[in-house]
Amino acid sequence: MGHFRLLVIGNGISAYGSYLNMVALNVFVYHVSGSALVAGLFMAVRLVTNVLAGFVAGRLVSRHDRKRLMVGADLTQATALVLLLLSPDAGRVPLLFALAVVTGACSTLSQVALRSSVPEIVGPGLRTRANGLLVTGRSLAMIAGFASSGVVVAGLGYHYAFALDAATFVVSATVLFLLPIRTRAAAEPDAPGKPDPAAAEWGVRFLLRTAPLLAVMIAVRAVDGLGSSSHNVALPIYSDSLNPGHPATFVSQFWATWALGNIVAQQLCGRFLTKGRRSPGERAFAVGSCVMSAGFILVFCGLPTVPAIAAALVAGAADGFTEIVYVTRLQAAPDAQRGRLFGLSASAENTGFGLGMIVSAALLDHFAPLPVVSVFHGCAIALCLVLLAVLFRRGPALARREKEGGGAREAAAGRDLPTAEGHSA
Repeated sequence: MGHFRLLVIGNGISAYGSYLNMVALNVFVYHVSGSALVAGLFMAVRLVTNVLAGFVAGRLVSRHDRKRLMVGADLTQATALVLLLLSPDAGRVPLLFALAVVTGACSTLSQVALRSSVPEIVGPGLRTRANGLLVTGRSLAMIAGFASSGVVVAGLGYHYAFALDAATFVVSATVLFLLPIRTRAAAEPDAPGKPDPAAAEWGVRFLLRTAPLLAVMIAVRAVDGLGSSSHNVALPIYSDSLNPGHPATFVSQFWATWALGNIVAQQLCGRFLTKGRRSPGERAFAVGSCVMSAGFILVFCGLPTVPAIAAALVAGAADGFTEIVYVTRLQAAPDAQRGRLFGLSASAENTGFGLGMIVSAALLDHFAPLPVVSVFHGCAIALCLVLLAVLFRRGPALARREKEGGGAREAAAGRDLPTAEGHSA
């Protein structure tokens, strides 16, 4: 795990730069163009790129060396930011849209490649703990990036913010390049340009036919994206209604507490879930998702500050737990198919989040935050309850179906197919 901890540090540094840049770039686009429409189009281009890149990233990760892909993605983003810094004022708006495409595609590619590589870097038995470390690193990076963005931009300017972001990508790429890690299964040597037949068919139809439980989990994550977008859009509005004089107070309290909950979840998962052979699977994922959505709804119920912050803490812990359980469950798939699976997941999650941003923003012009957040997160709760009902009634049968559908490939790879609860049969 020593090498993986260094990887987590490098990934956290680049994530810090990304969150810092997320704020700085959105403000910079409006500053340069003077148009809210252009700023909205910039975010839309990046989001659409995130969705489309998921399908492409899955194929790339299945065919090529994942470590090289991650290093290349980091260096590409650093280069794009340097070009933005060197560009003349007149050419910055077109370059900003090109940057949206580059950062959207490269961030998705890095995420898919890293998640697909975790079982090969640390071993299948430690993937839950490793995923927890990644969740913690990104949570801390998000808080640091959002908290420092205003200080960096206001005190130093946009150019320093972009230069700092480019430097974080260079640091991440350097750490990845120097680490002696293996990102693919030993039985499947890299053969660039030669697609794996099993990986090529690992699409939506194949997933529904052979692994319906995984398909439903991915659908839940897409609906979770709708819920996440609703509370992200509603939070500033709700915070302003609580304290018009200091609208950022509740927002900062919420995200700090949410991040603390994520860290607590990582510590608990690392302490308890890696002691036994069994790993939490679909049932734990569904229950955790229900708790997470219920916690987010409670935050907007007009509770006093302490209970509301407690609800945010529970929501953050459940969010971190379900993230770890979900990623760990998908990582139980064979290495040849794992890249396509995570690529499909990334596209589904980004689609849900993007659609939710548009719809929730429109609804919040006419309705209060509580009903909007309740409807969006309520959809996630309803789908999770359906998943739980299916698992209690048909879980063993579906597990056998998944095992029979993938048994031949797993035998060839020298592994057992995970059952419905996410542990080896």
